[in-house]
Amino acid sequence: MAINTNTIRRLGTNGPRVFPLALGCMGMSGMYGQADEGESIATIHAAVDHGINLLDTGDFYGMGHNELLVGRALKGRREKVLLSVKFGAKEKLSKDFKLFEK
Repeated sequence: MAINTNTIRRLGTNGPRVFPLALGCMGMSGMYGQADEGESIATIHAAVDHGINLLDTGDFYGMGHNELLVGRALKGRREKVLLSVKFGAKEKLSKDFKLFEK
């Protein structure tokens, strides 16, 4: 499948150019059940090879596992991809959890 370059969009006025679909990587780190690392890396490779250039991850996906997985998958391909990274969230909130510290 070839990506039609007419579908590439700019984020904002002067931002980077991205394909209109991103690859969400949360499910690759056991957030929805057992994950297969080889299959996850193959999925990332296939997405990048087909023009997907925005990956979504978070430090709390698998308690850091997801960022490490994405890093291994992008070895030698990093310059082709932009990363959207969420941070600071917790998988499970305790009853004394505060969103902001004073």
